[in-house]
Amino acid sequence: MRCSFLILLLVSALSGCGTAPPGPAAAPGAAGLGASLPWPAEGQAAVEVEGLGALGAGGEPDPVPIASVTKVMTAHVILARHPLRPGDDGPLITVDRTADHESHSGRESTVPLREGHRVRLRHLLELMMVPSGNNAARLLARWDAGTQERFVARMNAAARRLGMTATTYTGASGNEDSTVSTAPDQLKLAREAMRDPVFREVVARTDTAVPGEARRLPATNTLLNRHGVIGVKTGSGTAAGGNLVWASRVRGRLVLGVILAQAVNTNPVAAKAAVLEEGERMSAAVERWLRARPAAPGQETPPGAAGREVRARR
Repeated sequence: MRCSFLILLLVSALSGCGTAPPGPAAAPGAAGLGASLPWPAEGQAAVEVEGLGALGAGGEPDPVPIASVTKVMTAHVILARHPLRPGDDGPLITVDRTADHESHSGRESTVPLREGHRVRLRHLLELMMVPSGNNAARLLARWDAGTQERFVARMNAAARRLGMTATTYTGASGNEDSTVSTAPDQLKLAREAMRDPVFREVVARTDTAVPGEARRLPATNTLLNRHGVIGVKTGSGTAAGGNLVWASRVRGRLVLGVILAQAVNTNPVAAKAAVLEEGERMSAAVERWLRARPAAPGQETPPGAAGREVRARR
């Protein structure tokens, strides 16, 4: 696909808890960087830098399947309706028979959950966002709304409030190819989701524990702690290809990026590898540019802090 360059002008939007600020306008120099970024040769992408603005977009922003990137909205809706403070693990949630059965499906990305076990809300968020447990996502949806269908209605309402006009959610996990979005829309969501400190802590984790076991599950996002990356979510599938929303912090500035539809119609493993390779190139290029600029006022990153791993509390 021919890669076109556009400067993003993101509109004002409402969050699930209030009014989201307007999308950032490009600062002097940002447009020049955007033109020289290694935009993917296929699919679509968008990047912005806190305090400097939008760096631009690559590809045509047509709605495409986003796979497990869907879980960013699932987490956003859950935390908007059941807020947690840093250090708060939240209520206990009982694992139902459906989540247990889905653990053994072998046809999708799931995590070990046993019927009758009680798991804290924060731990379920980790199981959904870190190793990308589809059954954890659907369990959270049923816990919050009674049925996944009612929860999906809440996801779409949140998308409308955020001005995500090209986005439609049809499930809580992203296993459905009918869930579609665009890079600019997912950038709006990432900007809002990263305001929540607990969301930031969860998506920065490199692993999480299996409930009731000593075993740990690694993050699907292998970019963590490289080039300042501190999150957010991968997603891959045959029809969706490889998809990535990432956040990094470089010299006190938050970078948000989205890459969608890489290596479509190959296989999930190849697609994930392709999008992570593109994410590595993009995040490294932005990091180099930011390190050549003055740090954000009063926010110089201490040496080594950008790549510091978030440690487990359990």
